[in-house]
Amino acid sequence: MGRALIALGVLLVVIGVLLEYSARLPFRIGRLPGDIYIHKNNTSFYFPITTCILVSVVLTLVLWLINRR
Repeated sequence: MGRALIALGVLLVVIGVLLEYSARLPFRIGRLPGDIYIHKNNTSFYFPITTCILVSVVLTLVLWLINRR
């Protein structure tokens, strides 16, 4: 339980730092190359596939590091 709380705290700190300094990064999280954005007439469709893959990889690595013994 203690490890999970520490990991959650570290994850929240990392997310907070990313959100704070995201405007200064050379890329915008959520608007990465490879994200699908279609805008026609009065409709728009946005599917952040690259962002989803990046978040999935990061979370997989974090959870793998937490569960490693």
